[in-house]
Parts: sequence; C-alpha cells; structure tokens
Amino acid sequence: MLRLILFILILLLLDFYTLQSFKAIFKSSVVTYVYIFVSLAILGNFFIQVYTFDRSNGIPFRFSLALILLVLFYVPKIIVGITLFAEDVFRGFAFVFEKISSETNNSVALNSRRKFISQLALGIAAIPFTSILYGVIKGKYNFKVLKYTLHFEDLPTAFDGYRITQISDIHSGSFDNKDKVSYAIDLINEQESDVILFTGDMVNNKADEMKPYIPVFSKLHAKDGKYSVLGNHDYGDYVHWDSKEAKHQNLEDLKLIQKEIGFDLLLNEHRFIKKNDARLALVGVENWGAGGFKKAGDLKKASKGIDKDDFKILMSHDPSHWENEVIQDDYHYHLTLSGHTHGMQFGIEIPGWFKWSPVKWRYKYWAGIYEEFGQFINVNRGFGYLAFPGRVGIWPEITVIELKKGLKPV
Repeated sequence: MLRLILFILILLLLDFYTLQSFKAIFKSSVVTYVYIFVSLAILGNFFIQVYTFDRSNGIPFRFSLALILLVLFYVPKIIVGITLFAEDVFRGFAFVFEKISSETNNSVALNSRRKFISQLALGIAAIPFTSILYGVIKGKYNFKVLKYTLHFEDLPTAFDGYRITQISDIHSGSFDNKDKVSYAIDLINEQESDVILFTGDMVNNKADEMKPYIPVFSKLHAKDGKYSVLGNHDYGDYVHWDSKEAKHQNLEDLKLIQKEIGFDLLLNEHRFIKKNDARLALVGVENWGAGGFKKAGDLKKASKGIDKDDFKILMSHDPSHWENEVIQDDYHYHLTLSGHTHGMQFGIEIPGWFKWSPVKWRYKYWAGIYEEFGQFINVNRGFGYLAFPGRVGIWPEITVIELKKGLKPV
C-alpha cells in the first residue's frame, strides 16, 4: 500500500510540473482543462485495468493500451519534472542570495516560471515521446542480428569456427503480425549457423498461443539440429487452471508443439554434438530463477554422464542461475546461454560503447556477453515481447556466436 501511495504521489508531482509548463507556454484555461482531463483519464483507466486484470486469461488489449498510454505520456513528464524542478532549485538559491545581498523587498528570483525553460523541457520531452511511439509501432519487430566471437583455449579443434544461433523469449501469445515473425525466421536461417538454440518462454501462458506459428517456426533449420529448454512462462504457472490435470496437459501439449516444430527439448538433459573424433556437450536445464521464480533446473542431473573435461554449452533460461550456481560449479561450463530479462524492452544502447536499462537494478547480467572465472554467458534480449507491446532502444535479438580455438587476439 505504501508503494502504491508513493507511486501515485510521484505521478501527481509529475503532472503538477508538466501543467506548470503548459500554463507558462499557452496561457489558456482551455489547455489547462484539457490537460487535466487527459491526465486523469489515462491514470484512471490504468488503475482500473490493473485492478481488474486477470493474468490467467492472458494479457488483454485493453491492459496493453492502458500501459502504452501511461508510458507514452508519463515518461516524457519525468523529463519535464526534472527540468522544472532544477529551475525551482536555481530560483530558490537566487532568492536566498537576493535576500542576503539586497535590502529591497522586490525579489525577481521568484517571478513566474520562465517560458523558455518550459519550452526547453517540453522540447526535450518530445524525444522519449517519439521514441516510445516508434517502439510501439515499429520497435517490437525491429529484429537485430548481434554477432560475437568467443575464444577458448580448450575448444576441440574440430569445432574451431563453429557457429551457434540463439533465440529466446518468443512469447508467441503477444504477436500480432505473422509476416514480421516470418521475416525474422528467414533472417535466422540466413545466418547458416551449425546449430539453433532456443532458451525458453515459447508462450506467455498457454500452449495454444503457439499453434498459429507452428508452420512459421518449423521453417527453422540448422545442420546439427535445433534444441530448446523451458522458461518460467512455459509451465503455465500464471494461469488459474480448472485442475492440476489441465495444467499438466498444457505443458505436455507445449512439449508436443516443440517436437512438431523440430526442437529437441532438453529437460535437465544433455546431448553430444560430434565432429570427427571430437565432441561438444550441449546441456539443457529446466527453469531455475532467483527471486521467487521456479527452480526446476537440476544442473547435476543434466550433466550426469558428461566428462569434466568436455567442452560444455549450457542452456538455462534465467541468468540468475548462472550467477548463483553455474559459475561456482567445478564442472566449468564454458558458455551459458540465457534470456528472460528482455532487457526490460526499454533502454539506451550504443553498440560496443554503452548500454543501460532499468532492468540492471534487478539483474546483474541482463543483456549481452559477460565473463566470470573464464566462463561466458550471453543474455539474449528476447525475440518477442510481453505486457508492454513495444521495444524502445532494446531491440528483439537474434544472436550468432562463433567459437574460436585459442586466445583472443590482442
């Protein structure tokens, strides 16, 4: 309740500052009334949707629309609020300075808000407004192929140059454009990787969500096969099922769909990919996540029968598994592939230079390649999207990783 009250107070404060900006520019009571009406309508609709939202029935369009409007109008208001608050701080200091240095009572420091500052604030706020609008209309299907080369001294020579394509977090229940999804499948196949690995969350809640896309994803091909693991959404844990049997059947249906598509689903299992006299161990665990998420992953079970010296690639949906269990394991998993975070579908990235998203406050490893103790993880930003029907700055990702033998060139 305290968090809700604080959230509402912050939104009201942002509205107060933004209203001041509008009043300083337009000097019209009509604009004021329209602004107040629109803001109250957006806030009221959002809270109505939140308190009537039944996650077990999926994510309805009305909830997504309410979330779009809230983000679209209130993220820019943060810019306005910060700008005008900074002006208030400056005016406050100027007022104190005037009082100390002048005997006159006619202060200019607390005059009405300057029109230029309000125009500047709204001008800057137009940038996130436009970006979010683009993210909803185009960004959710703005697929990017990200390529990495990773070097390992103990990689078997036969696998020097081996290429892996990773996708994650399909969330088929959110899709609304089959042609865009088909384009992404063609893009994956164009990479001509040796193997395709999918790291979980095929659906939002129910197996039926994937049925319309079976023919689309069945077109995926790689000479050494297609492998997959389960993510937290695949178990149907967020649905109020009529019975335990119905929930169990949903998971079995999803397993059959993955098989129909051509994925070899690894449920705390492993497979060996062999080339000449060498082999690579592909390990797949069920979902294991910190912070209240399902912990069905069993690393020991999945690796039973693998030699400690085998070169190992681990598929584990949630990167918190790598942080909490994998990198401390004495079996040394050379490369782990995860997803789950989506990069929050919102952030700022300049490839090779800078990346930031609020999700970094929740996950230490949230997007891209990380290295710890001589082991690597790639956290895929996700193929699809969830809840918020868009992506801003953090685009849907197809990862291509090339394995190279030897030390990384200096």
